[in-house]
Amino acid sequence: MKKAESKPGDGKAGDERAARLAQALRANLHRRKAQARAMDDGAEDGGRENAGKSAQ
Repeated sequence: MKKAESKPGDGKAGDERAARLAQALRANLHRRKAQARAMDDGAEDGGRENAGKSAQ
């Protein structure tokens, strides 16, 4: 795997790459948070449903 080397003339290209990377990381974070919320919501509903049935 090659290391990314910054060169004096690559300032603009490096900035664009950093911006794309930051955007991709934010999108990934939002997606993972949404998945975690969906999993939590599903687990809570199932837990309440089972607890109510077993208590009756």
